[in-house]
Amino acid sequence: MVLGNLIGGFVVLVVGVNLMPVVADQVSAAQTGQFGTGVANVTGAAATLIDLTTLFFALSIMATAISLGVSTLKQSGLV
Repeated sequence: MVLGNLIGGFVVLVVGVNLMPVVADQVSAAQTGQFGTGVANVTGAAATLIDLTTLFFALSIMATAISLGVSTLKQSGLV
């Protein structure tokens, strides 16, 4: 069970890191209006929040991997 959690943590990291450029590209496209309209409708507070989408995605990947690692170490008795 412990080894399965470690492998799961690594899979989460690999998939998340590989999806990071896709998320960043989509955020950039949403800001610049590259979805066919040519006009960016994201202004003000919404523009600030959409900038943080990539950061929150990265933080969620990191938090998930850390929590899986800590729970695995607790199950194995190392922590």
